[in-house]
Amino acid sequence: MRRQCALLDLPRSTFFHSPKPVSDDDLAMMSLIDRCHLKYPFYGSRRIRGWLIDEGYWVNRKRVQRLIRTMGLEALYPGRHLSKANQAHKVYPYLLRNLIIDRPNQVWSTDITYIPMAKGFVYLVAVIDWYSRRVLSW
Repeated sequence: MRRQCALLDLPRSTFFHSPKPVSDDDLAMMSLIDRCHLKYPFYGSRRIRGWLIDEGYWVNRKRVQRLIRTMGLEALYPGRHLSKANQAHKVYPYLLRNLIIDRPNQVWSTDITYIPMAKGFVYLVAVIDWYSRRVLSW
């Protein structure tokens, strides 16, 4: 046996180990977890456990974590550094930094707002005078 394992480059402990099959209870719980994950792919182990309790299945969070890991599931969430600036983009200087605004029509700006409505949406664009803070047009 030692020679055969050496030829196959296989540790002898794994040769004698036979994994236990997944129990029927775990298969039923994995089915429920899969159903929850398909409906709410952004749920982690805590929220899946809460969902299972709401469905009437009292289960430990560590068991849920183990089953999720066995199934290879991951919650969908935004990754890190999503708002990092692209280094290839040009950075324009801020021209109003030391400017003293002391008269009307010296500096204007625009603002865009998204407004959801019952049937669709509206974009509202406004032009604002900085000195008087008056909306010139919309």
